[in-house]
Amino acid sequence: MSFTSPMASREYLWDVFQRVDKDRSGNISADELQTALSNGTWSPFNKETVRLMIGMFDRQNRGTVNFEDFGALWKYVTDWQNCFKSFDRDNSGNIDQNELKTALTSFGYRLSDHLVSTLLRKFDRFGRGTILFDDFIQCCIILYTLTSAFRQFDTDQDGVITIHYEQFLGMVFSLKI
Repeated sequence: MSFTSPMASREYLWDVFQRVDKDRSGNISADELQTALSNGTWSPFNKETVRLMIGMFDRQNRGTVNFEDFGALWKYVTDWQNCFKSFDRDNSGNIDQNELKTALTSFGYRLSDHLVSTLLRKFDRFGRGTILFDDFIQCCIILYTLTSAFRQFDTDQDGVITIHYEQFLGMVFSLKI
């Protein structure tokens, strides 16, 4: 299953970038990006998800994205939107526990129902038993980041690691999440 979308034209992206760059700085801040993004519910995009995405695409480490970074970020969000829609089987605009389990399984995660339930509770900002588009992105980014860090220590790929407490803390605190 492919969730990739074609890259928008440079002209289209420039037009969007200029509309989002409210202060005309030539860079988009997290606040500007949050205002521009929609999670499909008319509520503001999750500030933490925006922060994570800025961190992923900010090549200058300034807490903003320039036009070049913005194009990649735009495609990233569009691809996640396609992914989200494909797992939102009932077209409710959110992902329930079964849909989340299906999505994570298709990504290659073999997680217990208990852990999927824990993830759902963690990323369900409104306590409705579902997660919205922006929270889904955040859940997947954090799960991927933690899994990648774990795999650095899981050299035999058996899902078990033995590390010292300081190694664990170093691993967690060095993550860009």
